[in-house]
Amino acid sequence: QVQLVESGGGLVQAGGSLRLSCAASGRTFSSYTMAWFRHAPGKEREFVAFIPWGGDFTRYADSVKGRFTISRDNAKNTVNLQLNSLKPEDTAVYYCAAATKILLSTFPRNYDYWGQGTQVTVSS
Repeated sequence: QVQLVESGGGLVQAGGSLRLSCAASGRTFSSYTMAWFRHAPGKEREFVAFIPWGGDFTRYADSVKGRFTISRDNAKNTVNLQLNSLKPEDTAVYYCAAATKILLSTFPRNYDYWGQGTQVTVSS
């Protein structure tokens, strides 16, 4: 069983920054692909970024590329998302997710474990 706990959300003005963190339990954390998704009201859950177990490459949604950075520390069982140059359209609940079988996916259905989410609100 894997438990994921996000932190770091909040209210920020457009152009500002936030850093989200996700603490994971589980002895095989280092073998999981970790990802961030977001869910805004009236929209479907949206892929934001993923980082596979080795952290040697990353993938981002086009809407956040160049502004967000995903990273992981396998020794601490954490994955982080740095959000820079925030826009009002980035407002959403952000979820941390772990994939244990299908390891390079942007689809929520392929992720096995989810955190409870953390709210990010960007004011204009």
